[in-house]
Amino acid sequence: MSVVRAALVQTDWTGDKESMIVKHEEYAREAAKQGTQVICFQELFYGPYFCQVQDTQFYEYAEAVPGPVVERFQALAKELNMVMVLPVYEDAGPGFLYNTAAVLDADGSYLGKYRKQHIPHVNGFWEKFYFRPGNGGYPVFDTAVGKVGVYICYDRHFPEGWRALGLNGAQIVFNPSATSRGLSQYLWSIEQPAAAVANEYYVGAINRVGIEPLGDDDFYGQSYFVDPEGSYVGEQGDPYKAELIVRDRELEALGYDLSTALELSRATESSNPELSERLLYHLQQAASLLDFHAAETFNAGVLAARELLARELYDRGFGRPAGTLDLVGHCHIDLCYVWPYRETVRK
Repeated sequence: MSVVRAALVQTDWTGDKESMIVKHEEYAREAAKQGTQVICFQELFYGPYFCQVQDTQFYEYAEAVPGPVVERFQALAKELNMVMVLPVYEDAGPGFLYNTAAVLDADGSYLGKYRKQHIPHVNGFWEKFYFRPGNGGYPVFDTAVGKVGVYICYDRHFPEGWRALGLNGAQIVFNPSATSRGLSQYLWSIEQPAAAVANEYYVGAINRVGIEPLGDDDFYGQSYFVDPEGSYVGEQGDPYKAELIVRDRELEALGYDLSTALELSRATESSNPELSERLLYHLQQAASLLDFHAAETFNAGVLAARELLARELYDRGFGRPAGTLDLVGHCHIDLCYVWPYRETVRK
């Protein structure tokens, strides 16, 4: 069993950018003492949630990505040997400002960024005054702890992005947020677990805490991890207090994926040509059905290919342990694993 220790930070506004950065450096160091291998901070982590007002002075919080803040945490990530997800305010040039998360690997290298796609514009959340919609798709980053995706705050209300991250191979998706008590709070314990179940990956949901001087938004914390079966990993965070949340995730809960099947096919090519041929056939069948315009055959076809491969693996002793999920009916083999290999298996 491969276990990864992950952390979330929910905290309150200190009053200035530098002290917020120092505070998060301290959280990262404390997380490292607890054996954390990957950490994610809250949305716009080094600032207040300034979207409660529309004021050009807050454009000053934007900077290049990578830029001074990201580079500062690159050094820390390397020092602590920790993967980091940094939600920041990005300046990509005059008039091009984004709500962004930079992803750093455990060696301190900058892997890339995700730009928030869905931008709200209602009282207390005037985000279109500050951000353009993201234009970088739904990237998944291959890190020292596995494949990491990011979906920021308001994005979580849109299932298509969750699915795209799954199709791109995510094993865990972080959802840094700034959401207020009484607005969509009833959805906080529904949407992310539902996304985890539907896409068979872990989700780390982060929300800041407290009421800030800029408005009445009452951020309610309650950050948490949820596993691919929709169950909480430990307790939710406190609804009022700053907190470092550290939990373990078991990668084998993700099940037997088609990328492993492809590797098995290649490994058995000489020793067991029949098994190799059958596995490759099922991969090809699944990949050939990745046509989103063929709606009538898409779901049925993929389920059929998935069931055939599940039976093949189960018969040969490669299935999930008995007593977890029914291997054939609910097998953790899905499009998120087929998609990255569609070109490979067609060759």
